[in-house]
Amino acid sequence: MFTLFIIIMILIFGKLGIFALKAAWGVTKLVFFFLFLPVFIIAMVFGGLLYLALPLLIVFGLISLIARAIRGR
Repeated sequence: MFTLFIIIMILIFGKLGIFALKAAWGVTKLVFFFLFLPVFIIAMVFGGLLYLALPLLIVFGLISLIARAIRGR
C-alpha cells in the first residue's frame, strides 16, 4: 500500500515539477530578453565594440520580426 502511495505521489508531484520547470524557463527567457540583452549591447557600445554590437542588434531584430510574423498566423 505504501508503494502505491509513493508511486501516486511521484506522478502527481512529478507533473507539478515539470510544469514548474517550464514556467521557470519561460521567465528566464523573458529576463534575458528584456534585461540582459539590452544591457549587454549597451556595454558593448560603451566598451568600443560598436562594430560587433550593431550586427547583433540587426540579427536579433530580424529574428524577432520573423518570429512575430510566424506567430501571427
